[in-house]
Amino acid sequence: MMTQYEKVAKEKMQKAVGKIDEDLKHIRTGRPSPALLDSVHIEYYGAPTPIPQTANISVENRMLVIRPWEKQILKTLEKAILASDLGLTPVNDGNAIRLNFPPPTGEQKKKLAKMAKDQAEQGKIAIRNIRRDVIKEIKEDQKNGDLPEDDAKRIEGEIQKITDDHILAMDRLYEEKEKEIIEV
Repeated sequence: MMTQYEKVAKEKMQKAVGKIDEDLKHIRTGRPSPALLDSVHIEYYGAPTPIPQTANISVENRMLVIRPWEKQILKTLEKAILASDLGLTPVNDGNAIRLNFPPPTGEQKKKLAKMAKDQAEQGKIAIRNIRRDVIKEIKEDQKNGDLPEDDAKRIEGEIQKITDDHILAMDRLYEEKEKEIIEV
């Protein structure tokens, strides 16, 4: 049976892995992904709204095609994409906006892979910090007499196993992203 310490560690570590997974999705690889537009917002009916909530987004060849549900927001979409940090130039044809994704150069691929590695490394640091905090709590409870020494040692071993699993998950995320970057 899993202890409260293990549950807390596992839950926090899963959140850390999820955050890095989400962050890695936003690294442009030259392969179009609608997830890239999740962070770009426009003023829509008086509220800042992510582009995917205002339009259909499809991938065609090496291009994202954004077809807004209301044509009058085409200019607003175009301005928001230009103002974003995506580094893409939108092409407005009056019905849709097209975002072309040229394949990255060898140098760009290296930079993107390094960015992905740095993010994965930040995730590993977060996981290790969670482990450190949980083990610190275990030691305090043991010191206070709330937890027998044998149980504390066993739980610390379980926390280490959970940590190792999540570090492996972080490595897999990075390897998948690196493969995606290099494939393009």
